[in-house]
Amino acid sequence: MPALDAAKLRGAVGGRVIGREIVVLEETSSTNDSILQMMSPSTPEGLVVFAEHQTNGRGQRGNRWESAMHKGLWFSILLRPKIEIGESARLTAWTAETVANTIHEQFFLAANVKPPNDVYVDGQKVAGVLVEMRAQKNAPHLAIAGIGINVNHAPEDFSGEIRSRATSLAMAANRQVNREEFATALLRNLDRTYCAAFGL
Repeated sequence: MPALDAAKLRGAVGGRVIGREIVVLEETSSTNDSILQMMSPSTPEGLVVFAEHQTNGRGQRGNRWESAMHKGLWFSILLRPKIEIGESARLTAWTAETVANTIHEQFFLAANVKPPNDVYVDGQKVAGVLVEMRAQKNAPHLAIAGIGINVNHAPEDFSGEIRSRATSLAMAANRQVNREEFATALLRNLDRTYCAAFGL
């Protein structure tokens, strides 16, 4: 599977808030952690960090997220939403709904959000979201929206522990998926809906 190209993705997304800066890492512990390590107070909202593989990807409630090399989309977005810390569930709902809607648009698959943060196709999990918020003094609070999507996995790419309840876009659509094209469509939708939902 070809690796993701940060410059191509940035050009395809086209100067929006989300995706104004894109980094692709070959491997990291988790993309949420990578954003925290990279950012400074001046880092603009909308930085997106992809990783081709995560060694310690996290899901909700401390669950581990499997991320097979070059098979999925594992990425996080730096956001500075003008909301209170207690409203973080709004960000989780927005992210999961946008992922589900983009899957439906691109593949004509019935993707459903299983609250609070999972996306299912055909009764099996295809994507998950992890939003982490941190309070900032005299500035909009910081949020990192982490997204993991199983894209070109075959059944054998999942561990036996989760194989019966996980799926991928390729398995559901019965074809290989161009990860860059899907990532571009998803980032565009995330940007459009974020600006609308959070009043930017």
